[in-house]
Amino acid sequence: MRRYEVSPTAAAFHLDDSFVRGLMGPIGSGKSTAAVMEIMRRGALQRPAKTLTGKPGARRTRWAVVRNTYRELADTTLKTFLDWVPETPGGYPRKWRQSDMIYDIRDGGIEIEVLFRALDRPDDIKKLLSLELTGAWVNEAREVPKALISMLVGRAGRFPPAREEGCTWSGLVMDTNAPDTDHWWYRAFEERKPKGWRIFRQPSGRGPLAENLANLPAGYYDRLMSGQTDEWIKVYVDGEYGFVKEGRAVYPEYVDSIHCSSVPLRPIDALPLLVGWDFGLTPACVLAQVTPTGRWLILREWVFDDAGVQAAAEIVRRDLNRDYGDRETKGWGDPAGAARAQTDEKTCFQILEAAGLRIDPAPSQDLTLRRESVAAPLRRLVDGGPGFLIDQSCKTLRRGFQGGYCYRRVQVAGEDRYQDKPDKNRYSHPHDALQYLMSGAGEGERLTRPPPPLKPRDGYDFDEAPDSGAWMAG
Repeated sequence: MRRYEVSPTAAAFHLDDSFVRGLMGPIGSGKSTAAVMEIMRRGALQRPAKTLTGKPGARRTRWAVVRNTYRELADTTLKTFLDWVPETPGGYPRKWRQSDMIYDIRDGGIEIEVLFRALDRPDDIKKLLSLELTGAWVNEAREVPKALISMLVGRAGRFPPAREEGCTWSGLVMDTNAPDTDHWWYRAFEERKPKGWRIFRQPSGRGPLAENLANLPAGYYDRLMSGQTDEWIKVYVDGEYGFVKEGRAVYPEYVDSIHCSSVPLRPIDALPLLVGWDFGLTPACVLAQVTPTGRWLILREWVFDDAGVQAAAEIVRRDLNRDYGDRETKGWGDPAGAARAQTDEKTCFQILEAAGLRIDPAPSQDLTLRRESVAAPLRRLVDGGPGFLIDQSCKTLRRGFQGGYCYRRVQVAGEDRYQDKPDKNRYSHPHDALQYLMSGAGEGERLTRPPPPLKPRDGYDFDEAPDSGAWMAG
């Protein structure tokens, strides 16, 4: 291990014993390095285990390291860890096990087990649910749902067990670039401030107190700011809360000044209410109507940071009953919700039905069809106006349309290249729900329906009409 020069903010972070600690700051400020060092430090400070002979045993700890996608976990998080704590050639005291993504560190009576897990791998999520941990590091926490943070809180402090003296310290450490002000991180650390939670904010990278400059190239932040927007600089250089587009928008057809209603949208009494659902760790629901002329009205969204499907269903049912009365509803959801849960073998659709919400699986999970089911009304004109209107209250959907729901940029020198699937983030869940809704309610069928047969113009016999352009669509 090379020498670690601790910054003032990181030093305060290390010395604090809060159960949940968040470290937020600019790009390049050493946040990930501080998290790696915190795992190593807490592992060394762990009390020796009791042994049957009464002699002190090993200092044993177990940690989960979590990132939102496997690619970022492997390319960024793991690389940082191995850079600071390199593997020993030939094996122990430090051995990386690629097959199960576990790093074993056994050195001088210290035993640290580090399990690397990604949220886009369902098997990783299942394993996290059953782990007994000392603690966890959540890397780039703004990209991780609050539900997972709550789950990790319940797994921390369970290893080593009490019979071995228990944990000297346990908890979660998280690092992140600054998220938006409607993010769970902001609500938790800046508004609710739960007992045992503490945030550590690093100074601006272009200010006199900038940290980690010794480990960065000369003029790093000046070059970083070149050609960037003020909002981008605010988030990534100054470390302030804000919203930045991270890639290529999934819906370039969307224009907020056109598609967002200037007045609150009210449901039309004669039309049924339509709902769409996305499940998983962060359920989302969207409420809409479609007029006989084909205009879509997106009335409301529910985005859950820290609730399961059952709790989400009860909240949506309550709100529908209170705000819309006894109205006819139809709904569609992610077809994957038909799979039975390992806990009680109920499907998501059965859970919703038990809450009084009868919905069907959407007709397809094909991403192209789902995207086009939304994009087509965005391009449509209805009675001289847009074929798609969204209420101002749907903040997460709107931010998603404006670039939060995006294809993430791939790091390729000399060209702009993007992933072929939208990034899984907090904006993708309500947009998935919207896609399931609109494709299920007829937009998908409209796109896949064969065109009507051609008809001859008046004055032409069907069998004798020439091939000179005398045909037109019916």
